Amino acid sequence: MTTNLKLNVRRADERGHADHGWLDSWHTFSFADYYDPAHMGFRSLRVINDDRVAGGGGFPTHPHRDMEIFSYLLAGKLAHKDSMGNSRVLKPGEIQLMRAGSGVLHSEFNPSATEPAHLLQIWITPDTRGLTPAYTEWTPAVGRESEIKTLVISKDGREGSATIAQDASIYLLKLQPGTKTQHELVTDRGLWLHVAKGAVIVNGITLAAGDALSLEEPGEIEITATDEASEAILFDLK
Repeated sequence: MTTNLKLNVRRADERGHADHGWLDSWHTFSFADYYDPAHMGFRSLRVINDDRVAGGGGFPTHPHRDMEIFSYLLAGKLAHKDSMGNSRVLKPGEIQLMRAGSGVLHSEFNPSATEPAHLLQIWITPDTRGLTPAYTEWTPAVGRESEIKTLVISKDGREGSATIAQDASIYLLKLQPGTKTQHELVTDRGLWLHVAKGAVIVNGITLAAGDALSLEEPGEIEITATDEASEAILFDLK
């Protein structure tokens, strides 16, 4: 762990909020009717929406282009359909990644009439415009579902990760109470850490679910779960 790093904290209750009845959404960065010029994104990371979709609710068919979009399901189920012919029901712990590229239509619905769905929807700006749209999924390898730190998305697809058209390494952290992991950020890169469940301590700073922090200088952070099982997503970005 490197001491005296400049860690910038973004608390959950500082985010934008929209409650549409069927959708309760918190926006880490400016999105839709929420505009904050101080929080337009972080490097290539453009959107983190913390969405809770009521039973039977969902996003009807709508277009996207020139964006790498992925969803991580925390609870419930999410049904995805798109103009590429993909139809899939996502379960907790799974990630779906859609390259909007030159243009794609898709919809997402909660297939349960009663149980809510909780997901993070994340957008990353690609390094190339007009790419051919694509869809892929990431699921943990058998026997590796509870690994503490797993690379889930990367530029080159190493370690069994899904690929993205951007110099970004995205890790899923799953920490049992009291367990810890580290991450070293090298020169000319930026780090964003978003806590999805539970609570963690990062270099002495306590972060609860929905909280985040960023780092833009080289050094190592140590992430430790408090007294509850916790999950976080760590972005290492050019």
